[in-house]
Amino acid sequence: MKLTNDSYVILMGTKNFTERYYRDQTGWLKISARGRTFRMTAEQVLNHVLPALAGVKPGLAIKVEHQV
Repeated sequence: MKLTNDSYVILMGTKNFTERYYRDQTGWLKISARGRTFRMTAEQVLNHVLPALAGVKPGLAIKVEHQV
């Protein structure tokens, strides 16, 4: 089983939208709810994900999926 950063997808959103974060060969990518693609650093990904994990933003759910 591969357990590296590039084998996971982070889904974050509400009932109305979902954003996806994942790592490819060159770095982190964010796919917005509208389908736009943004390159991100690992620090930027953490800045987006940590408030949701801490419960600072109510109604925001995070799900992590493992891809084979």
